Amino acid sequence: MLDLSPDEWTAILLSLRVSTVAVACSLPFALIIAWLLARRRFAGIVVLEGLVYLPLTLPPVVTGYMLLLLFGRAGWLGAFLNAHFGIVFAFRWTGAALAAAVMGFPLMVRSIRLALEGVDRRLEEAAATLGAAPPLVFASVTLPLIGPGIIAGAILAFARSMGEFGATITFVSNIPGETQTLATAIYTFTQVPGGDAAALRLVAVSVVLSLAALILSEQLDRRGWRRVLGR
Repeated sequence: MLDLSPDEWTAILLSLRVSTVAVACSLPFALIIAWLLARRRFAGIVVLEGLVYLPLTLPPVVTGYMLLLLFGRAGWLGAFLNAHFGIVFAFRWTGAALAAAVMGFPLMVRSIRLALEGVDRRLEEAAATLGAAPPLVFASVTLPLIGPGIIAGAILAFARSMGEFGATITFVSNIPGETQTLATAIYTFTQVPGGDAAALRLVAVSVVLSLAALILSEQLDRRGWRRVLGR
């Protein structure tokens, strides 16, 4: 068993906290955006799609710098949130959660969108002909059918959040106990003499958590689709 130091445990627990908050807060928005991309055709849909998937193609450092410009204390959104609600993202763990949410958001949207596109629309139409209102059709028919996609997307976004580095360190720096996540802690240990052992321990933890998340995502996805298909 790995003998982790208090600083290493702090980084691991902070990463788990950041990733959980990132997924929980971004999931409702991912569901709405995925539904728009899968079910609606409107002017600007290409632009919306491009903005959603942009973090996948941009260097993470660029994403982090854009977050700093928008949500920093001097940024127009950051200044507004700080002045009116007392919410601060820059150089706080909440900023790390925001950066992780932005980086994992495209994976979640894509998974949910693919699940929505695979739903047999005749099932929804049948529920509607029986008198069910659109919100009830979505809650009772669509949502259970896309459940596997939602779960898979959430787990993939969680795994992506656990490994986030570039956007995080650019936006919230690398403050021990506040913004130093698993990835940034590994970077720190590789830069100090005698830190190789700690870095290797955290690398092992990172690999185990990532593999567990991927395996769980695959298993839940398969079981979910078997349940939906009645197999």
